[in-house]
Amino acid sequence: METSKRTKVKELLDSTAFGSTVTVKGWVRTFRNNQFIAINDGSTINNIQAVVDFENTDETLLKRLTTGAAISVTGELIESLGKGQKVEIKVKELEILGDSDAEKFPLQPKKHSLEFLREIAHLRFRTNTFNAVFKVRHALAFAIHQFFNERGFVYMHTPIITASDAEGAGEMFRVTTLDFDNPPRTEDGKVDFKQDFFGKSTNLTVSGQLEGELAAMAFGDIYTFGPTFRAENSNTTRHLAEFWMIEPEMAFYDLNDNMQLAEDLLKYVIKHAMTTCADEIEFLKNRLLEEEKQKPQDERSELDLVTKLNFCLENNFERLTYTEAIEILKNSTPNKKKKFKYLIESWGADLQSEHERYLVEKHFKKPVILTDYPKDIKAFYMRQNDDGKTVRAMDILFPGIGEIVGGSQREERLELLEKRMQEMEISAEELYWYLDTRRFGTAPHAGFGLGFERLVLFVTGMTNIRDVIAFPRAPKTAEF
Repeated sequence: METSKRTKVKELLDSTAFGSTVTVKGWVRTFRNNQFIAINDGSTINNIQAVVDFENTDETLLKRLTTGAAISVTGELIESLGKGQKVEIKVKELEILGDSDAEKFPLQPKKHSLEFLREIAHLRFRTNTFNAVFKVRHALAFAIHQFFNERGFVYMHTPIITASDAEGAGEMFRVTTLDFDNPPRTEDGKVDFKQDFFGKSTNLTVSGQLEGELAAMAFGDIYTFGPTFRAENSNTTRHLAEFWMIEPEMAFYDLNDNMQLAEDLLKYVIKHAMTTCADEIEFLKNRLLEEEKQKPQDERSELDLVTKLNFCLENNFERLTYTEAIEILKNSTPNKKKKFKYLIESWGADLQSEHERYLVEKHFKKPVILTDYPKDIKAFYMRQNDDGKTVRAMDILFPGIGEIVGGSQREERLELLEKRMQEMEISAEELYWYLDTRRFGTAPHAGFGLGFERLVLFVTGMTNIRDVIAFPRAPKTAEF
């Protein structure tokens, strides 16, 4: 059969060109009453209905119209009489492009659990939920580039393979070509990395920040957006071993400029997703409401998805210091009644996500930016305050997920930075290139990191981070 030019389903659903002949190619979602085919081609979460004249269609062909089969239909676009759709196609020609054995195809038209879909992640894109999630993910990624581009930032690609540990986190994946069973050794029995591919020990990057700072000291404003890796053995709904990070770095910014940029970015990209993915977000909102019905009343979210997103757009983020937050938490009801899993007893405690969520959801009822954390719980490169115990750090906390952005004004004073590195046993020799930015024309600068999957998690309302990245990498999980 001659293939005429196909039209995407998204376009046809908005069309009023009744009476015209159209061709649609897609996958069968359902086939009912031997005549109604629901076809989806991925261009939209919605299907188009094609109506077959079954009395005049070869029966063996009809039998092949199973869920998952790829088909091409050509026919007349007519106004639909059925509920829920404006248009449908009266089929003149039908061709099966790829069969799908109904006995074996795991995605039959019924409700599947997200756990089950994670096991068949290679097929889960074909469900409405994941169509919606990945359309939103795309919209957010696009909006991030657009936001920075409009503001004259330069997009830098920082290395994936690195010899430095930016966070001092220590939980890194090693990159090597050495023979595992028989690595070359030095005289004192250690592995001899001089013989490795790069001539030294290398890892997958945990952050592009340090390299980003180098570029900011020339271009002024830069951002990175790329994959980062943490070998933390945390099997939680909020952690991945491979995730994407957005890290802008700005010369001549102080902490206040940094906070404002982060708030503007979050509002901009959420707004963009809500405008361009209205159908998808509506679908995800309803999906969430259905899911919440299974939960006891006290565990349900107070806000539906769209209300929650608007809540972040319509409120100015509350700014307060870590010290003020500790006082609020210390005197809070859940702390006094010992309801927190981690009780807040004294200044210096590392805040857990239950504390962050209390501040956002119960106390202020809006997004919160915490600043000036104790230096002992933060990274070496953060600018030290005059009090000698806190640094110019900032974290942005959102409802439902806690921390979504972490950043700081960087320590631009060479001697203070070197002293801090000594205290934390970070080699100044290895990081000579980083310290050069402080030796030659140092200037105040700041930046932050935004975990992309946490952002997608927030905007889609999904509850497990493994459901917002195509092929999640986590402890004991590297399928597909």
